[in-house]
Amino acid sequence: MKKTASYILTFLLILSLGVGLLPNNTVQASQPKVAFWLTVLHNNDGESDLINLGSGLEDFGGAARFKTLVDRLKWDALHGKPPVPTAPRSVVMVSSGDNFLAGPEFNASLKNGVPFYDSIAMDLIGYDAIALGNHDFDFGPDVLADFIQGFSVSNPPFLSVNLDFSAEPRLQQLKNQKRIATSTTIKTPAGRVGIIGATTPMLPYISSPRNVRVNDMVAEAVMAEVRRLETMKINKIILISHLQSITEDLSMVPYLSGIDIIIAGGGDEVLANPGQLLVPGDEGRIFGSYPLWATDSNGVQVPVVTTAGSYAYVGRLVAGFDKAGNLLMIDESQSGPVRVAGGGQPDAVPPDEEVQSRVVEPLIEALNEMSMNVIGASEVALDGTRTNIRSRETNLGNLTADALRWQAAQLAGVYGVSVPQVALQNGGGIRNASIIPAGNITELTTFSILPFPNFVSIVEGVSRDQFKQILENAVSRVEFGDGRFAQISGFRFTWDPTGTAQTLDANGNVITVGSRVKDVFLDDGTQIVGDGSVIPGPDLTVATIDFLARGGDQYPFRGAAFTTVGVTYQQSLRNYIQSGLGGLITAVQYPEGGQGRITRLP
Repeated sequence: MKKTASYILTFLLILSLGVGLLPNNTVQASQPKVAFWLTVLHNNDGESDLINLGSGLEDFGGAARFKTLVDRLKWDALHGKPPVPTAPRSVVMVSSGDNFLAGPEFNASLKNGVPFYDSIAMDLIGYDAIALGNHDFDFGPDVLADFIQGFSVSNPPFLSVNLDFSAEPRLQQLKNQKRIATSTTIKTPAGRVGIIGATTPMLPYISSPRNVRVNDMVAEAVMAEVRRLETMKINKIILISHLQSITEDLSMVPYLSGIDIIIAGGGDEVLANPGQLLVPGDEGRIFGSYPLWATDSNGVQVPVVTTAGSYAYVGRLVAGFDKAGNLLMIDESQSGPVRVAGGGQPDAVPPDEEVQSRVVEPLIEALNEMSMNVIGASEVALDGTRTNIRSRETNLGNLTADALRWQAAQLAGVYGVSVPQVALQNGGGIRNASIIPAGNITELTTFSILPFPNFVSIVEGVSRDQFKQILENAVSRVEFGDGRFAQISGFRFTWDPTGTAQTLDANGNVITVGSRVKDVFLDDGTQIVGDGSVIPGPDLTVATIDFLARGGDQYPFRGAAFTTVGVTYQQSLRNYIQSGLGGLITAVQYPEGGQGRITRLP
């Protein structure tokens, strides 16, 4: 009776101290004791937001403050108030991918050269492992190699279990040097902890990995690595993944075993518990509690966590393991998102001096130079909000598509190709996510609109059947806010969301025939599609970006030859505003709400 009472008192003490047992666990006389505490510090989707969180949120985020907070949390994990029950402690710091992103900040890095500002910041922050995300490949494998080689102090391994680099010499060399790996291990007082990385199988469609081959059987690849680590007697394993949303990780857990903790990336979800301080505005977009739980193939509960990106938070998960490496509990009193704050906030931390001087201050100077370079003006507000740009015609979408077609027409003769009749720009490539007010347009504005290293390209000989399939792809996932939705130039079309959505295989071949596109007319009045049927006639020449021409966002060009004209899409927008429009975007040419190029049926 005394022994039972003792366990009850222990259970109540644990609860009162904020230490949470795993879901569905009960306290019994044989309940193992925590033999080791591991604090996992994490973030994801830093995406080159190294200065702060932007207008109105200048007191939050920033790599310099992030570095200070990480240092404090590392110290606290090892030397602060211990979790209950007390046991040896260790700490690891990881990133779950999308470690840099095209835009004005990264453009400053490219101008400055290796090491990039992102490399310097992350090197000084001090990571134990970094997952490879899709945006890490946006500039191609060579820029990724430059990014990795810019680390000279901490030299963390970059992880992905489902990528093959053998056809990319620079990345393969980094893998040979163990700078890139499938997994890594970290020494702790309780033996080594394994960390496995994974990357979204959608990588070829949403980025520019060139000859990097992707294994889309992610769960199988992860399990093969788990078994390899287990043969090395490693019994505590973390998965850091970049699968584009935490729901992907949660849905994968039932196919896994042996994974103790999952750190997800790519979704920008906010996980938080009551009373935890959040960045202003995040209170209304909480996705769920920290952590979320999922059941693996052996019936074991696995905690899954993530943070919102842009260096806004340091995630902190304090996990207790038994001697056999089983996860017993999460210290709920110390686990959760820790926001990165400065200024007069109650949880403010000062910026790290070295990150501030080597990264933040040079970036501010570079952005100021871009912001003072006025290239034109707009009479009208330009709509680039994420929801609209991915679901309907907007005047900013029209402007960017017109810029592609104009620039392609200017250079077609130089490259010996036909002048395009039409142009396509995917909504996901337009990134300012805001309404740009009427007024001056600067070089910095064009980078905020079109930040990626996409090049204006011309595709000749596109049949009308194929063009309809391209448009069917563009409207196939509008209801999901997918970035493949097209902003267009040189034609108009009507589509019906109640029609069948087209689906494609990995090679761009049609699996399910789409029936959403109803009518297509060129600007000269030529009808291409009528009541859903293709009208026979001459092939088309299409202006687009090389990302789409290569099959990005599953645009079914299917390996068609294309000509890149040596100008990025950001440069095409700048050139079009300056030369094509004479420096003035008028309300007549680009009215709010668009010009009726895209009509969605009721």
